[in-house]
Amino acid sequence: MASPLRILFAGTPVFAAESLRAILHTQHEVVGVYTQPDRPVGRGRELKPSPVKELALARQLPIFQPASLRDSQAQAELAELDADIMVVAAYGLILPKAVLNTPRLGCINVHGSLLPRWRGAAPIQRAILTGDKETGITIMQMDEGLDTGAMLYKMACPISEHDTSASLHDRLALLGGDALLTVLEAIEHDEPFAPEAQDNQLATYAAKLTKEEGLINWSLSALQISRAIRAFNPWPVCYTTAQGQTIRLWQGHRVHGQQTTAPAGMIIKADKQGLWVAAGDGEVIAIDTLQLPNGKALAFNDVLNSRKELFQVGTSLGRPA
Repeated sequence: MASPLRILFAGTPVFAAESLRAILHTQHEVVGVYTQPDRPVGRGRELKPSPVKELALARQLPIFQPASLRDSQAQAELAELDADIMVVAAYGLILPKAVLNTPRLGCINVHGSLLPRWRGAAPIQRAILTGDKETGITIMQMDEGLDTGAMLYKMACPISEHDTSASLHDRLALLGGDALLTVLEAIEHDEPFAPEAQDNQLATYAAKLTKEEGLINWSLSALQISRAIRAFNPWPVCYTTAQGQTIRLWQGHRVHGQQTTAPAGMIIKADKQGLWVAAGDGEVIAIDTLQLPNGKALAFNDVLNSRKELFQVGTSLGRPA
């Protein structure tokens, strides 16, 4: 007979909050929510709770925000919650062996890729940057490695040529909740999925993003540049310079069938159709939405009306001073 589970949940960003929200629509009992400590944000540096904490507060769930789970007192506090299973989604803290072994059924993770491809911190962005046609969600049994645990269940998700990390993230967050509920239902009915070991030879690593990666290298192909613009939206956002001013590039696309002999980074057209720039392969990248210093992200046509001097045909976009 099915019996609801006592669940500990650990997660921090919006991606994780969708998994917690999915659990809260079931009969399972969330006995505690672990999330990262509040972080200072904005110019005022005010402490802001994570999306997971905000949801937990709204549902009046017990909240725990230890700086580490390696502390014996934090581990004892977690054990006292007497959970059947711990669900982890983008938590941001390492779970030591003592924690992994505490829940009766261990710990499972909601990961935003089709493992073993893209283990690590930025699987969504790396999939777009590399040009993958498909990604998805993997629910895995956690072990002490970095996303190396046995896989329990997968759900695939196509990547379109228009997807940004923001749009793909939102789809995967919802898919993660669906996949998680499928696994929890199987466990609840004592019919769990058979664990499948990952093939380490097929593994790729999705390194954490840095701001420096957003700097556009115009010598790359138009396809590579367009992927970077989509992959780094909404963070760190691609950037370049126009006459010494740093410009953030929010949206752009490869102009199919358009060829140029202009040097990489040179502006070849600036009008209502967009900002056309030569790429390193002789193709053209069109910048559709950009952001000037201290301004908002705007369609290029709106920027062009007031700042034509920044985007003269024949000038080159380049690195910050």
